[in-house]
Amino acid sequence: MNPFKTLPTLSFLFLTFLGLAHAATFDIRNNCPYTVWAASSTGDAGDGKRLDQGQTWQITAASGTVRARIWARTKCNFDASGKGSCETGDCGGVLQCKGYGKAPNTLAEYSIDQYEHQDFIDISNIDGFNVPMEFSSNSPGCTRVIKCTADIVGQCPNELKVAGGCNGPCPVFNTEEHCCNNPGTNCGPTNFSRFFKDRCPDAYSFPKDDPTSLFTCPTGTNYKVIFCP
Repeated sequence: MNPFKTLPTLSFLFLTFLGLAHAATFDIRNNCPYTVWAASSTGDAGDGKRLDQGQTWQITAASGTVRARIWARTKCNFDASGKGSCETGDCGGVLQCKGYGKAPNTLAEYSIDQYEHQDFIDISNIDGFNVPMEFSSNSPGCTRVIKCTADIVGQCPNELKVAGGCNGPCPVFNTEEHCCNNPGTNCGPTNFSRFFKDRCPDAYSFPKDDPTSLFTCPTGTNYKVIFCP
């Protein structure tokens, strides 16, 4: 027996162990007095689950996961095969999301085990707002708590109002002023982004809102996302 034939398997197991060692768990809870359909996605892969009031769902993100999102969908109808639609946050008409959701949706965003073994976390209203949210550490090594619980839907400017939510200015107007697509553009806050920032100062209100909206926890932290905290 050639002992070197086992090396690929051992290497795979070692790398898998490393990924699991730095994985993060996310406990997702629905405290809203209505049903939501929770969703998670990394852009090309994801999942989804119906959560009635008080129900929870746990997901795991491996070390190296980037640009991942968790959000709530509202007023959904799915058939037995998992196909249907949602009033807000719909992700291609399926229960188990593959890509990102359609605006408006309040987003918990994260990247795991990045620069200097830090996790990067935030709440974003760039794609608008549909459900109040808390995104916080569930581990003693980090005390970070991010919340966005204002009555944004009720106070939404007429230009951004949609059924069940308040859309972000970028999805509505799709202009450089609001979307900051060009890295060389000196893009700043607008009156519409200030509407969100005034009500949820810890959440992203426009794409270059990093200084007051992007937070870190040490890799190895676990998290919780609460709808209607």
